Amino acid sequence: MDVIARIAQELAVRPQQVSATVALLDEGATVPFIARYRKEVTGNLDDTQLRFLAERLTYLRELNERRNTVLNSIDSQGKLTPELAQAINNADTKTLLEDLYLPYKPKRRTKAQIARESGLQPLADSLLADRSLLPEQIAAQFIDAEKGILTTADALEGARQIIMEQVAESADVLSELRERVWQQGIVHATVVTGKEAEAAKFKDYFDYAEAIHKIPSHRALALLRGRNEDLLQLTLKPAADEQIAHEQCAQVVSRHLHITDTSKPADAWLAETARLAWKIKLFTRIDVDLKLKLREAAELESIRVFASNLKDLLLAAPAGAKTTMGLDPGIRTGVKVAIVDATGKLLDTTTIYPHPPRQQWSESIATLAKLIKQHQVQLVSIGNGTGSRETDTLVADVMKQYADLKFTKITVSEAGASVYSASELAAKEFPDLDVSLRGAVSIARRLQDPLAELVKIDPKSIGVGQYQHDVNQVQLARGLDAVVEDCVNAVGVDVNTASVALLKQVSGLSASVSENIVAFRNENGAFKNRKQLKKVPRLGDKAYEQAAGFLRVMNGDNPLDASAVHPEAYPVVEAIISQTSKSIRDLIGQSQFLRQLNPANFTNEQFGLPTVTDILQELEKPGRDPRPEFKSVEFQAGIEKISDLKVGMKLAGVVTNVANFGAFVDIGVHQDGLVHISHLSDTFIKDPRDAVKTGDMVKVTVMEIDVERKRIALSMKSTVDASDIIKPERPARQAVNKQAKPSVPQQGTMGNVFAKALGKQK
Repeated sequence: MDVIARIAQELAVRPQQVSATVALLDEGATVPFIARYRKEVTGNLDDTQLRFLAERLTYLRELNERRNTVLNSIDSQGKLTPELAQAINNADTKTLLEDLYLPYKPKRRTKAQIARESGLQPLADSLLADRSLLPEQIAAQFIDAEKGILTTADALEGARQIIMEQVAESADVLSELRERVWQQGIVHATVVTGKEAEAAKFKDYFDYAEAIHKIPSHRALALLRGRNEDLLQLTLKPAADEQIAHEQCAQVVSRHLHITDTSKPADAWLAETARLAWKIKLFTRIDVDLKLKLREAAELESIRVFASNLKDLLLAAPAGAKTTMGLDPGIRTGVKVAIVDATGKLLDTTTIYPHPPRQQWSESIATLAKLIKQHQVQLVSIGNGTGSRETDTLVADVMKQYADLKFTKITVSEAGASVYSASELAAKEFPDLDVSLRGAVSIARRLQDPLAELVKIDPKSIGVGQYQHDVNQVQLARGLDAVVEDCVNAVGVDVNTASVALLKQVSGLSASVSENIVAFRNENGAFKNRKQLKKVPRLGDKAYEQAAGFLRVMNGDNPLDASAVHPEAYPVVEAIISQTSKSIRDLIGQSQFLRQLNPANFTNEQFGLPTVTDILQELEKPGRDPRPEFKSVEFQAGIEKISDLKVGMKLAGVVTNVANFGAFVDIGVHQDGLVHISHLSDTFIKDPRDAVKTGDMVKVTVMEIDVERKRIALSMKSTVDASDIIKPERPARQAVNKQAKPSVPQQGTMGNVFAKALGKQK
């Protein structure tokens, strides 16, 4: 298979663009570098196209490698015909390739193989070739006691096994029936008898059926988790009418065997053989194949959802370089306090005990006020865990009692802070600091710059995925790593303040080289220019080429070093300076003047129009941050727990997670509410991300409250129909752990509200 041509066709671009990009990737160039600095080479492919290209390149190369293995294996058996070789060379998926290889794949000794060894292949061939033969009569010729064939029934059973295996290993038959069942099949879930109480969290699937090709990813993963935990039984039916479907599928097998009901002596026997081939061989395999296909599709979608949420979180607006106090709330264990300066350097720590059992409210207020005044704190970052609202009230009292202190309080997600606290990275950074206080440092820093702090945490620990532990962990890690890499390089990194964790996400930089950069900085002081990077041990020419444009040297020798202009393109800026008779400092920020320049006047053989256009835009706003302006949400006073909520209440909240069925919103009651997809917008939407993204501040209406199950139904519609707001009238059911929130299925989970919403959608 021509990999280049195939990818070009899928991307609808020229083969030359693909081949040039593949060459860059093979040379070690990263996607962010290619997307930003090699637009002329790729024909201006964007980062999304490049990511797809890189993924498909890996898949198709693996496919070709497997193809060669298959061809060599069949050829070594002396069974490779020109027709088979062509079919194998044309196979465009791993599934089809394995279907074609199946008849020739080394396998354990089967009944069909034993029958062949007993000399029954001619009997099977004769019955397929001539339907006028009487099966029992011709089978009598193959009775051979020495071979274990004692009766005509033994001979016919052996011939049947041979025919069944032949048809079950036919790529055409498999392909047709697999697609048929995928389009018509129904998955039926039931609870394992006797495990109803244990399986309470899967109550919505105790008697559930849905077309397999329509099951959304979150429901598929929930069903598969229930099966893997031996709480649910999953049955695949070939269609809604199971009996008719089995008959029709058996007829498909008959058609492939050229069996017709002509009342010839062998037809009835062959028809029964086709039926058994379907039931015993084909359907059993297709059942496994389609459940695997369902899982793989669900995993890919789950990874896509996770990656999308992670990107939104990483690119959340930074509060900026301000002295910040981080508060890691706790009730019995106290509130951990950490103060960091504008660069994130730790200044002070303590622990206060405003909540029961100590209830040192006044003392805690005095302590916070003293620290805020002493360090000139501008921001107070409050983690959203247990005790968050109580701690928020404490800080509000500080603001009331000490009106002269000018600071802003903001609640932030503390997801992953405990993971960072106990990590090797945190231990290296704060070897003498208590683990719990490290969490407060992380909470403070993630308000200053979410990206710089969150890259220190394993993305899977940040909590913005759905069923992240159920998906392929290698694929998940690869997908999330790509998101982190893209986000870090899109924003750029200050080489004089960045941590090793942030630097190692920069294009071209490994963990060891990143450590060397920090060590060099510590020994020699701040970098004055990008050229100094070449003095860093093990940072060679290739790494410098890949990384330099994404590393910023603020207030250095050359203003361009603080921009996204790559050092290799500095001659273009020099040409602009020469032609305009302006200094670099006179050019930077002069939007009106720069927009009057014609980019075509500064192109050359190496740098074309896309690069020159990027350079002029960068000169307008050097080092511009693509992230939005920082804003904060104020939760409504007095609403601190689920029992404080009332149906119809309108509240402010922040989106914490987006799944395929809706969005979870933090409204300040320690339990996120769910806005079902049908209530995200006044108009119909297919994807929740069309309406919201992680980190968005939104206005919601409380529609339903289930205190026992700790579930809250919300709406973002501008006007909510009174008939949609229904007070729950259900017996208490087992509460669901907050960590399992993405498992919420579309139907039945929030009871009346969502069931009604789904009914309206249909």
